[in-house]
Amino acid sequence: MNSQHTLPLSPSDLFEKQLKTSISWRKSAAEERILRLKKLRDWIKNHQKDIQSALWIDFSKPAPEVDLSEVFPVTSEINHAIKNLKSWMKPKKVATPLPMIGTTGFIKAEPKGRSLIISPWNFPFNLTVGPLVSALAAGCTAIIKPSEYSPNTSKLIVRMIREIFEEEEVAVFLGETSVATELLALPFDHIFFTGSPAVGKIVMKAAAEHLSSVTLELGGKSPAIIDQSANLEDAVQKIMWGKFVNCGQTCIAPDYILIQEDLKEEFVMRAKVQLQTYYDPKFKGIELSPDYARIINQKHFERLRNYLDDALEKGGKIEFGGNYNASTNYLEPTLVSGIREDMILFQEEIFGPILPIITFRELSEAILLINSKPKPLALYFFGTNSKPMDQVIRETSSGNLVINDCVLHFLHNELPFGGVNNSGIGKAHGHEGFLAFSNEKGILKQRVGYNNVTLLRPPYGIKAKQIISSLIKWF
Repeated sequence: MNSQHTLPLSPSDLFEKQLKTSISWRKSAAEERILRLKKLRDWIKNHQKDIQSALWIDFSKPAPEVDLSEVFPVTSEINHAIKNLKSWMKPKKVATPLPMIGTTGFIKAEPKGRSLIISPWNFPFNLTVGPLVSALAAGCTAIIKPSEYSPNTSKLIVRMIREIFEEEEVAVFLGETSVATELLALPFDHIFFTGSPAVGKIVMKAAAEHLSSVTLELGGKSPAIIDQSANLEDAVQKIMWGKFVNCGQTCIAPDYILIQEDLKEEFVMRAKVQLQTYYDPKFKGIELSPDYARIINQKHFERLRNYLDDALEKGGKIEFGGNYNASTNYLEPTLVSGIREDMILFQEEIFGPILPIITFRELSEAILLINSKPKPLALYFFGTNSKPMDQVIRETSSGNLVINDCVLHFLHNELPFGGVNNSGIGKAHGHEGFLAFSNEKGILKQRVGYNNVTLLRPPYGIKAKQIISSLIKWF
């Protein structure tokens, strides 16, 4: 274990301590960074049971779900970075425009420096360590602030970081909002925040004080459109898993269904069967399922109960589910129809196991509804007809768009992941994550004694004016 101070350093002291390391790491070779990534990967693989245990204590997350949604995305991200890091770090030569004849141009990715990672509680291991992988690949130091809502996982992360890194390389601060506020007051070179749009605005405002660059992975109401041409059985299987994995507490989970009117009844029927198949195959009750997680805490449980009560008071209909146990923060997978615009379920991101179902007659109605809301983090389209598929691609805007599946894109290391406007700023994962923590420095090299702008220097004569006019006209 690395040596620790008897008296822990304050955020500002540790921030200053990481300056020397961040400058030194600018010169780090790919081999050095790969070694750090391998140490991280090895620790994760050797402590897989500990990760499972921490997440079970925090919100009863099943071990297979932990492995699939917390461990695998991180180890996959590490392996992808290790495989590609030398290529990512290699200076990229750019083409030479005709007016720049005689020069050579390169782009070199250099570490931004000291980074801050503020992570959420819903995937507390994945969404903390994933950004750290990108920071380490880029050659950045990091200070991490995990969520206080998942304390056991946060403590495990502290242990992991202390056993792998010196605090001047990577460090963790635990605590509530006041700790995050203290960290955000420091002039970090890059801030990576995952959380709600409301808090994202606070982070961006704090970053603006120092002109720190930011990656904001936020959220929003991600719709799933089910077209007339969809294979309904296939769509139901994928949506029921994508929505209710992690008890619906997933930023890219389908937030609501938009389905053609004449498909609604069959969709509900198939969804009921699928939920029983996933979580209650022996008909003993979903509450007894070992494969269904719980709401993170009482605060969020009560929030979701309020959302559901509000919908029922305004005419909503529970098609399936609705049962709960407040003592364990259990809320059954719930399907709700009869959605109205004045319902909280219609207005707010749900972030829990409640799935509203909204019908439409023409696809244009669904697109109009989507475009009336802030741009979602993800948009899902289920259908095999290319015409409506292309219409959705052309006429909507979202961080990512997935056709005939949902949530799966998070695991695709070659795709940029992130939102747009209200659902996020900047991209992550793979090369995009590496670039998020890097400054793409343009380098121009001119030959000694060669000057392609000699005639364009004062005093400006007729020849200079003619050349400038030609440049504007032709280039």
